Amino acid sequence: MSLLSIDELKTLVEHSQGLCVSLYMPTYTRGAETRQNPIRFKNLIKQAQEYLQEEYHLDRNDAVNFVQPAMDLDKEEFWQHQDEGLAIFVGDNFFQYYRLPLNFNELVVVSDRFHLKPLMPLLTGDGEFYILALSQKEVRLFMGTRDTIKEIEMENVPHNMTEALQYDEPENSLQNRISTSRGGTNNSFQQTGVFHGQGSPDTDDNRRNILQFFLQLDRGVQDYITNKQAPLVLMGVDYLLPIYQEANTYQHLLEDAITGNPKTLGAEELHTQVWPIVEPYFTQSQKKAIDQYQELVGVGRASSNLKEVVSAACYGRVAELFVAVGKQQWGNFDPQADQLQIHEQPEPGDEDLLNLASVQTFLNGGTIYAVEPEKVPEGASLAAVFRY
Repeated sequence: MSLLSIDELKTLVEHSQGLCVSLYMPTYTRGAETRQNPIRFKNLIKQAQEYLQEEYHLDRNDAVNFVQPAMDLDKEEFWQHQDEGLAIFVGDNFFQYYRLPLNFNELVVVSDRFHLKPLMPLLTGDGEFYILALSQKEVRLFMGTRDTIKEIEMENVPHNMTEALQYDEPENSLQNRISTSRGGTNNSFQQTGVFHGQGSPDTDDNRRNILQFFLQLDRGVQDYITNKQAPLVLMGVDYLLPIYQEANTYQHLLEDAITGNPKTLGAEELHTQVWPIVEPYFTQSQKKAIDQYQELVGVGRASSNLKEVVSAACYGRVAELFVAVGKQQWGNFDPQADQLQIHEQPEPGDEDLLNLASVQTFLNGGTIYAVEPEKVPEGASLAAVFRY
């Protein structure tokens, strides 16, 4: 299974029956380094088994049986289809895994709930964006994050104008689609493009054919955009871009685009050019949240104190949470007594308190910014703006 939906994340968050094993690892997708994938995987499985035996007192057979669903993945075919990172979740009568565009650190956590903080960048500024590379002869869709990019194979979508025109829509249907696309969203691009000069597609039927192609493409592409909040960036020669903008009904198509022939750029070059366009989209709300934190910290409406933030998250008071990726703080929190215990090393019954704050903020509708440690206010491991 690949990309993680919000509903699937909620399922993982709400699962709290018995022991929960969470495994994260980076995965290589090409070259000799791919041989490291199964080796890393087996080492993590071994760590999980040892932890189940030593800390939770399972005998060896029970520990092996508990993680067996994960071990069953260890086949050559499985390792041939990877992304940047692999996340595996094993519980009592529960098993799920995800190939994700996140370069995880190796991590094994055994607790009474799944450890989900490494997934939080999917909800924040390291989330997903899409690139639609347009030409009349070939269309490609890419999904990227801050650090990764991959092409998405699309089925049942016209990949060129010839394919699109095989399914020519009747005139009335086409006119209705054009009218709908112009007014069907809040997108500022929904207006008719006007073109002048030599080679303008307005001078012949070519523009109408391109528009029909893009109307079909608009419908098909959205089936492959799994995160409906993710920005979409176009790349294509200049006269194609306004035509697609006219056909577009996707709410988060960005105004800025890459002008040029898509065939001249590989995936990595596309990523290099597009990231400066999408980064402000991701960081705008984060910057606003930091400013708000600075305004409210002096009046008790914000804090970077671990106990205050964990408690507030569990009681549904956190509106915005900053949490450091790649760090853990072990301990446990008793919400009834409002008491927090912190341990340098994980003990039985402990969990990562940063994960606890993230999960509770997510469940209570707060916004999470999973960022590099240096981007958390006041140099803390986590910080929050409170609702009240």
